[in-house]
Amino acid sequence: MSIANLTPKQLRTAADLQEKIAKLQSELAGIFGLETKAAPAPKAAKLAKRTMSPAHKAKIKAAQKLRWAKFNAEKAKTAPKKKGGMSAAGRARIVAAQKARWAKIKAAKTATKAPVKPAAKAVKRVISPEARAKMAAAAKAMWAAKKAAKK
Repeated sequence: MSIANLTPKQLRTAADLQEKIAKLQSELAGIFGLETKAAPAPKAAKLAKRTMSPAHKAKIKAAQKLRWAKFNAEKAKTAPKKKGGMSAAGRARIVAAQKARWAKIKAAKTATKAPVKPAAKAVKRVISPEARAKMAAAAKAMWAAKKAAKK
């Protein structure tokens, strides 16, 4: 059976048993008068740091540049073509026709347009102080009547 297939509980039990065996062996060595080395504690595996040589980095960089160059070349080939559009001559014909239309419209407007007389200026009315007082008195009387009707 492989250690990888064991459950955590089984692994703990196995570690406990190993400790007991090591303890019993040291006791046995003590009885016979032999010196024993204590079993070293298992060390955590130290991972080696990997480095890459500058030459290898340059190779990878060059390969990546080549891949991007191929990708961009394919992209340029499949770029969509501009649809439609108009030739310069066609556009010039349309502009000329539109100018002729507007000239015709403006000519028709000026032919039918009669000269318009300027409107007379409005005369500013001035109310005399007597008329103003008469209006104020009438308004006061009206509001007094409405007030009396509410009571």
